[in-house]
Amino acid sequence: MKLKLTVSPDFPPEKLAGWHIFNTWLQRQTGLASHFDVYESYEELHSAIDAETVDLIYANAYDSANLVRDKGFIPLARPAQQADEVVIATSIENSAEKIEDLTPGINIATTADPDVRTIGMIMLEPANIDSANSQLQSYGSYPLVAKSLMKKDSQAGFFLADAYDRLSKLIQSQLRPLVRSHIQLISHSFLLSPRAIAHKDTLQELLENMAEKENGPRVLDDLDSKGWRIPDQEEVEFMIDLMSTLVSD
Repeated sequence: MKLKLTVSPDFPPEKLAGWHIFNTWLQRQTGLASHFDVYESYEELHSAIDAETVDLIYANAYDSANLVRDKGFIPLARPAQQADEVVIATSIENSAEKIEDLTPGINIATTADPDVRTIGMIMLEPANIDSANSQLQSYGSYPLVAKSLMKKDSQAGFFLADAYDRLSKLIQSQLRPLVRSHIQLISHSFLLSPRAIAHKDTLQELLENMAEKENGPRVLDDLDSKGWRIPDQEEVEFMIDLMSTLVSD
């Protein structure tokens, strides 16, 4: 069986090289044939999942919950020291200093990442802003979200905190962060298709002990990762319930 590996489309292009390196390392460590596929949109990714052409995926929390609950995917590992947090920012030229200074009717720049959109809208509640009295404008990357703010096309922008922190110092100097989430319970996850369940133990052992494997630390650096840990069933169920609650709210 040739494993088809992919990641959520929320990874910027410059980070995909690290995943190509990971795929090569994975093949050498396991002896399994694997291919790394890149999907430029969530629509393309979800179509590939429906067509059963995804075997191993590093998915955001929203997709992770749906894949485990609806598609029977098996959780393999989560980041050891990294949660998915959200930053809401505005232009440095905007008068807003805090979330409560924003007003209904604003344009909000965001990507298609459902985790970030969901958490971002919840974080806007103190300003009495919701989907009914604001306009979401979707962009293909976080630098484009930042550009929208700097051009004053949008008055607020949603960022994955890690992506915001990776923006250049020049871009960050033209933005003002208004709030950063500290949920600490939401993260991406490695998931395995039920079609590839025979490889579950091999892959979990490899991910959990990656830092001790040959060239593992270097590949982790390429992924900006501190390593992986194996989630228990209770943790998986909690994540599914949490994402369901956030989306339904």
